[in-house]
Amino acid sequence: MELETLTHRRKPRAHFDMHSIEREETLRRYEKVRDTTEWICEPLEVEDCVVQTGVECSPVKWQLGHVTWFFETFVLDQFAANPHEFNAKYGYLFNSYYNSIGDRTPRDLRGLMSRPTLADVWNYRRHVDTGIEKFILNSSEDVFQKALPIVILGLNHEQQHQELMITDVKTVLAMNPLRPVYRAREITPSKIPPLNWISFDGGLIEVGITLRPFQGGRRGVVDFAFDNEGPRHRQYIEKFQLADRLITNGEYKNFITDGGYENPSLWLSDGWAKCREENWKAPKYWEELDGKWWAMTLQGFRPIEDTEPVTHISHYEADAFATWSGARLPTEFEWEFAAKDIPITGNFLDSGNFHPATLVPSVPLVLEKPAQMFGDTWQWTRSAYLPYPGYKAAEGALGEYNGKFMSNQMVLRGGSCATPQDHTRSTYRNFFPPDARWQFSGIRLAK
Repeated sequence: MELETLTHRRKPRAHFDMHSIEREETLRRYEKVRDTTEWICEPLEVEDCVVQTGVECSPVKWQLGHVTWFFETFVLDQFAANPHEFNAKYGYLFNSYYNSIGDRTPRDLRGLMSRPTLADVWNYRRHVDTGIEKFILNSSEDVFQKALPIVILGLNHEQQHQELMITDVKTVLAMNPLRPVYRAREITPSKIPPLNWISFDGGLIEVGITLRPFQGGRRGVVDFAFDNEGPRHRQYIEKFQLADRLITNGEYKNFITDGGYENPSLWLSDGWAKCREENWKAPKYWEELDGKWWAMTLQGFRPIEDTEPVTHISHYEADAFATWSGARLPTEFEWEFAAKDIPITGNFLDSGNFHPATLVPSVPLVLEKPAQMFGDTWQWTRSAYLPYPGYKAAEGALGEYNGKFMSNQMVLRGGSCATPQDHTRSTYRNFFPPDARWQFSGIRLAK
């Protein structure tokens, strides 16, 4: 079942008058995001929801509790007139990294938490959903406006965890020799055009977004950006070329066949050390059987399709491939400049594919604008995750959301097949350590 066919199982509400349109939009948005999380969980059994496969991954049960704790802690506890705490100990269990809030379960031990049960966590979500609905409908206008930016932040935060649930569940199913299928989908291979290059003029450009969250005021339900996307500022770039599509599995196979994983001259020093330490021979989830490459997908274990974008590779692998190709990775500023006028369409979470799709180009086959800029795979850039000029983290616990991670991370752009489409924009800065492979991350080349 695709996301757009999801039937929302909600009680009918009283009619909103014209003066409450902002509250109606906020409540509808809240319900849509929360229902999407349930849609993601529909194919899962209880056992799927409690396993933790590594420190970078979290059990689905914990994530369901954590995003609910966020709304309880930062909205209801701060703004509701009479908040009713579900369980005082849930703060310790479901806090992630907010040091100013208090102690918490160590990140690598989340999978050892047998209680509360999954049923308890679902009840917790229902309890907080009821509280948020009452707050949106009944709070004073002044209090509602103060809380609105935090509600919208919480919804975007839950959308981030929707993507993490998909990728974390994939790690769980991939470790199982039964090769479980999350959701079955038909795969239709097709031919793709050769890789071509699109030229862009250099010069002084503007990147980032002017609007910053956490400053209060009426910002609207859709008008949102994370604080790390601003302030908008000027950036000089040289003339450059960008590949008109993502790198495919077939092209990456050529890198493997040519000894890419055995040639240290192609790799950054830290990347070569990690490659040797982890014994990388191919992207994550790839297996060679009888001379043929297969991969675990959320649609099951199947042969590698050469025309699909390569995914589940680290920044180190992406950089090595770019060097082998005689090219490089784009900077995040080049990427944003190239993407600024391109519609945000593509293969997202909403399609229900949960896997990068083969590009089906329109005629002519030589693309005039870069394709696959959004969706399919996150695209590694060569840019370190650093604050923009003039950036200042918000005060209080919410200031811990992005700023404190601006070290030892690389920026990715564009979203993936596990990203909600309305969560994506050209200024969005995702970030992961350069050795991360469990996300749907891929390659776009630049020169």
